[in-house]
Order: sequence, then structure tokens, then C-alpha cells
Amino acid sequence: MDIQMKTINNIRTLAADAVQKANSGHPGAPMGMAPMAYAVWMNAMKHNPKNPAWKNRDRFVLSSGHASAMLYSLLHLTGYELSMDDLKAFRQWGSKTPGHPEYRHTQGVETTTGPLGQGIANAVGFAIAETMLAAKFNRPGFPVVDHRVYAFCGDGCLMEGISSEAASLAGTLKLGKITLLYDDNEISIEGDTDIAFQENVGDRFQAYGWHVIRLQDGNDASAILAAIEEAKQDERPSLIICPTKIGFGCPAKEGKASAHGEPLGVENLAATKENLGMPAESFCVLPEVYDHCKAQMALNEKAEEEWNALFAAYAKEYPELAEEWDAWHSEELPDDVMMNDDLWQWEKKDATRNTSGVMINKLAKLLPNLVGGSADLAPSNKTYIKDGGDYSAQNRAGRNLHFGVREHGMAAICNGMALHGGLRVFCGTFFVFSDYMKHAMRMSAIMKLPVIYVLTHDSIGVGEDGATHEPIEQLAGLRSIPDMLVLRPADGKETTAAWLTALTCGLPTSLVLTRQNLPQYENSGCQAMKGGYVLSDSAKETPDVLLMASGSEVEQMMGAQEELKKDGIDARVISMPCMELFLKQEKEYQESVIPAAIRNRVSMEAGVTMPWYRFVGLDGKALGIDHYGASAPAAILFKEFGFTVDNVVKAAKEVAGK
Repeated sequence: MDIQMKTINNIRTLAADAVQKANSGHPGAPMGMAPMAYAVWMNAMKHNPKNPAWKNRDRFVLSSGHASAMLYSLLHLTGYELSMDDLKAFRQWGSKTPGHPEYRHTQGVETTTGPLGQGIANAVGFAIAETMLAAKFNRPGFPVVDHRVYAFCGDGCLMEGISSEAASLAGTLKLGKITLLYDDNEISIEGDTDIAFQENVGDRFQAYGWHVIRLQDGNDASAILAAIEEAKQDERPSLIICPTKIGFGCPAKEGKASAHGEPLGVENLAATKENLGMPAESFCVLPEVYDHCKAQMALNEKAEEEWNALFAAYAKEYPELAEEWDAWHSEELPDDVMMNDDLWQWEKKDATRNTSGVMINKLAKLLPNLVGGSADLAPSNKTYIKDGGDYSAQNRAGRNLHFGVREHGMAAICNGMALHGGLRVFCGTFFVFSDYMKHAMRMSAIMKLPVIYVLTHDSIGVGEDGATHEPIEQLAGLRSIPDMLVLRPADGKETTAAWLTALTCGLPTSLVLTRQNLPQYENSGCQAMKGGYVLSDSAKETPDVLLMASGSEVEQMMGAQEELKKDGIDARVISMPCMELFLKQEKEYQESVIPAAIRNRVSMEAGVTMPWYRFVGLDGKALGIDHYGASAPAAILFKEFGFTVDNVVKAAKEVAGK
């Protein structure tokens, strides 16, 4: 057995051992994909375990994240910070080897995967980011940005709709730096894929505009490597179809659905090792395999050394570009953004989608790496960077991305762009369609990626489009996502605060914006960055009632304050653009805004009432809409559904016992 096959079989047995010890996991895919893994990790991919953050490294995405035991075996063998004890702790509490790969948790993992198809879209995002940075920084003789993304996927990934969205866009954009290797094992959890998946995948991807290579045997690492080299020569993204056998090498389970999601079993594992010519010992790595992997990685160390020398020469030749390189890769906002008074100047009554659009263009002049786009709604979302150019296969320097009507793919692609580094990324759609991209938004939050979601047409104010387009439950849904900040500004200055928060918080943010015009408030401003604050206080030291709202409904609260004053009821108006930020503040600050002793409270928001009960308490009243909307002009809908000053006044008097 040559060293190549020994290494491939060692990847298989390490993965199977990890699953067996955990008594949980997926041994079949790692065993089938091991030759693919060997070809990419040991030969094709440019990466340095001694510096996993090398900026010109190739990226690897395991879209079929259930095959994590394979990835962990590769990380261990190639010298990343993953010990044999870590492999033995697979899927256990506190380990570096969770059931599916997690970004920031395990060194060398480029993105969190597991929900099928997400990784394919992430890979598209990586490739877009690479081309954007290359267009900005590369100069003749200095290809400082020149790397690829390799992604592995399975049948399940390709069944998910997100794969179609992402692959279609990748073909349109001719993202030739993507190499997608398809583990074509024809097995799903329920049995043969023929029961639900009979399409010709190769023809499908050719229709998308991809370069498709069909291999005869996915167990032939040399053929896989040759296909990868062929892919590198094509300007189109490439799909390499690798026919494999799930559970390869296991006499009892090879090619069977039972190899997918359960341990092989002690006897089957022993038979597998014997069949593959590997030692019976658990977690055994052949010394010659360690030596081979170390030698292969030494070549990558040399590749990084050569790149470092190239970049040093580049910095001397183009010092201003090198300085920009550092700025683009910094997470800190420049002082001319944070201290810019112009960003806070708003005068006329306007919709917050419009003020956000103005902010995007003001920020674009200050942040040249701010890029983004919309799901075919830029004119409505106000997400277009004027004079920024349109990103395309012909113009990699364009700052405006056209995602088409592909909300789910758009969000996951933006995750990949954010993961790549060097860019500040936003994307937009109508708020109600955030449901289409919810899972990718959840992945943003799990990975703590600072993707900015611009979500306009935020309420029944959409009006005539009717119930299908009027968000009701979406605010509560997004607020339920841990580490997602949901910001619903009430005017221009709160919109500024929302954008600056989004650019500095290090978390994904949802900017929820109105279609209808709103007034500008004298006392709004940077205090909105605390999530909630007193917009208009009562004349008394202790208010009779607290009026709370976000976004457009702040206007009704301000009107109610004036009406209540006529009846001798003193109200404090609290603007709550971001519940999550407010709840992160010190208890003393929260108490200063919403005193615990004042139990007369009313909230209003054009969405379900559920999120507000933690603020209004048992004695308060939450005004909202706990049913779907209707088709009519916005003003009529707000009146008919109770979003009026009179309704606030009535509720305030009820809770105050007046």
C-alpha cells in the first residue's frame, strides 16, 4: 500500500474511531470522501496550519457538515491545534470537536456548517470577496489576492433550494475560483436517493453556467487531483462529480443507508480496519502518515513565506495600497466615521428606509470597503451605492451586488463574504421576506458575523399589498435569535445610531425600516445606541405612566403624551429602537429609563405584542397586532387596527386608573 492510500485509509479509520467512541455521529460520508479530502488538503489546497489566518490561503467549506469527523481528522493530521485527545472527545461537552464544524470554536474551520446547502452559498460568498479584493489591490506582478475556495457537498446539500440559488448566481458571475466537489454516493437517510432525487446534477449545473467534470471513480485521488487542476484553468465555477461509496471499506455497511448516521459497531469497525489494511488499535495513526502530512504542509509553509516576501515588496512599491489593505482588514471604524457630525443631520420628515439610503451613501464615501446589495429590491430598499458600480463578471470592482430574487442564498453568501474578511457587508429585502432567509440569519448569529440586514417596509404601512406583504410576527421572530440585534429606528438620528451600532457591535444586525414618512425628534440621537432611552420626559419627577414604542409608533406615543397632559396625566415617552441593546445596559441605566416602581405602562408596536410583555409587566398594556393585515391604504389600516393616538390615550387612562 503506497503512502497516499495509507493516508486516505487513516483518515477513514480516525473518523470511524471518533464516531464509535462517541457512540454518535456520521461515519459513512467521511469514509467515502476520504480520497477527495486527501486530494484537496494534501495537494491542491494552499493553507498553512502554523498560520491558519494567512490572508491568501485557500478556503475549505464542508457543506455536508455531518462529515465533521473527516474534517477533524484532517486538521489533526496536518498539524492544526487539534490533538488526538480532541478527536477522542468528539461530540462531548467542552470539546474542540463538536458534532458539526463550528467557526471560532475549532482552529482551521472556516465556517459553521451542518444545515445542508448553507456551505455552498458560503463558498460563493468567499469567491465574491476574493474577486472584489483582487480588483482593488492586485497590481501587475503583485497578485497579493489570489486564492480559491474548495467546497464539499452531498446529495442533501443539492436537494436544498439554497444550493440552486447560490449556484445559479455563481454561474452568472463566472466565479471561477470555486471548486465544488460532489460526494455522489446515491444514499440518503431514508434509503436510495432515487426515491426523491433523480435529476441529472451535472446537466443542472451546466445549465447554471458551471464547468462540470464527471469522474468515473471518486475513490481515485489522482483522478480527483487532475480534475481540480483542470478546474483551475476554467473561468467558470467548477463542479467535480465524484461517485463514491458511503461507508467505504466496511464489508457490512458499504453503500448502505445504515452507514450514514450511526456508529459502525465494534465488530464492523474491526472488520473495516482489517479490510483496509490498517492496525486494529483505536485512534492509531501510522508514523509514516504523520511524516507524509508534515512534508506536504512544509510546502505550504514555503508558499506563505513566498507570499509574505511578495507582499513586503508590494508594500514598498505601493505603500498607500498596503496602508489601505490594513484599514480594510481592521474591525475598527475610522475616527472620521464615529466623529462625523454630518451623519447626524436630518431635517425633513422622511421614511427611515430613505434616511438609511442616505446613510449608506454617506458611509460609502468614508468606508471604501462597504459593499452590499438587495434581492432585486434596491430601488425600494434604498440600498444602492451611487457611483459604486455594479459587481459582475465583467466588473469585479463594483460595490453593488445584484442577488436576484434569492433571499436565502443572498444572506448565506453575505455570511461567506463576512467570513472571508476585508469587507463590510450589507444586504436588503422587504422585512416580511426575512422569513425566506431566516436560517442564514441564524447562522450569522451563531458565528457572530457582522452582516447588516436592511429590512424595509416594516409593518402594515405597506398598505395595499395586503396581508402577504405586511410583517406581523417577524419582529418577534428576529428578536428571538440570540446575538442578533434588531434595530427599528424612529427617525433619522436613530437611523444613524442604528447604522453605527451595526458597524461597531461585532454582531449581525437587522435594520427594520419604514416605508411611510416619520417626523424628526429634537431629543433623539446617539443615546439610541443604548437600545432604549427617554425621548420626551414628564414634567413630574415620577411620571404617571410610561409610554413605550419603537419605530413609527413613537409618533403616536408623542401625540398621546400631549393629549394626556390636557387631562392632567403626566407621561414619559420611551423610544426602544433595540430591545437587545437595552437589556445589555447596566441595571442602573435600565432603571433610570423604566423605573420598576412605575407599573402604569403602555407599549405600541405594529407587530405581535409578545415581545413587549417583559417591559409592560402584569399591570401594563401592550398595543399591537396579533392577527394578519389587510389590503388598504396605510393610513386606513393604522386607524382600523388601533394604531392611533386616541387608542394610546385610552389605554394609558385604563392602566393609570383614570
